[in-house]
Amino acid sequence: MKALQFTAPSAYGVNDLEIPRIGDDEVLLASRAVGVCHSDIELLEGRYIIPFDYPVIPGHEWAGEVVKVGADVNTLRPGDRVVGECVIGNDHFGFSISGAAAEFFVAKAAWLHRLPDELSWTQGALVEPFSCGYYASVRADNLDASDTVLVYGAGPIGLGVVAACAGKRAKVIVAEPSAARADLARTLGAEVALDPLSEDFAEAVTEHTSGIGPSVVIEASGQPAAMASALQVAAFRARLVYVGIDVGRSVPAQLGLFQSKELQARGIIGSPGVWPQTLRFLARTGVDLTPLVTSQVPLTEADRGIRTVLEDKEQVKVHLTSDAAL
Repeated sequence: MKALQFTAPSAYGVNDLEIPRIGDDEVLLASRAVGVCHSDIELLEGRYIIPFDYPVIPGHEWAGEVVKVGADVNTLRPGDRVVGECVIGNDHFGFSISGAAAEFFVAKAAWLHRLPDELSWTQGALVEPFSCGYYASVRADNLDASDTVLVYGAGPIGLGVVAACAGKRAKVIVAEPSAARADLARTLGAEVALDPLSEDFAEAVTEHTSGIGPSVVIEASGQPAAMASALQVAAFRARLVYVGIDVGRSVPAQLGLFQSKELQARGIIGSPGVWPQTLRFLARTGVDLTPLVTSQVPLTEADRGIRTVLEDKEQVKVHLTSDAAL
């Protein structure tokens, strides 16, 4: 079989490997669509957040078809369409455990969820990043159509936040300096797009919230300046959720606003416990995430897909696709 392997820092290629064998509690899967994430690039560069060893097969955003099940697996059968979680205890699938960027790969049945019939392979491979955005909307307690949500950042996670909040019928304002990504946010349901770097940004937020400010602010850019700005533009008693990741940088922030505005704020990471909920949400609402996919490359040419991510900063999500069969 063909598989994308990271073999050393900044070294990668598509290699011929043996089809893996499965244990009694495991499932052999055929990849159908695999997303390339910024975290995969960190893995390639040797700086992922938990220990791992080269060589490793990446791929934690995926949809696949069950090919074979182990002797103890009675919840799945060949032909089932599934997606899988990537944080498994202290291990991360696609990082410390080789992942789905191969024509065939192995996962434990306990990690998998059936992909609803309403969702395509492409949509299935977007469930993992979308689940993080959906989780952010869940953690903004009782978010609904009565809310106005300001989302900082229109990267893959921020765009998932936009889609989740719009799917809940909230009014969504996105803060994004890239015109192309702002347009994509509008496609996914944002009603207003503002440039957070403009001098009149705070005034524009006030104008588009009838002078009140957003009742929910979700920071998905990971930019310290945006993290601080969120406190300033939020409405009285607003709920703030921080999902963008930054480690080590700092900016001044008006922390007294927590008290004077009676703000609620929480930080989140990943999407623990919400995958079944996320899948039901996508199936029932018809929220279409496919505009996130800006390039599709055959898995057998996955090295070209990695180069595309590294060289073209306009890409939002590159997918590796396969129709391999035993």
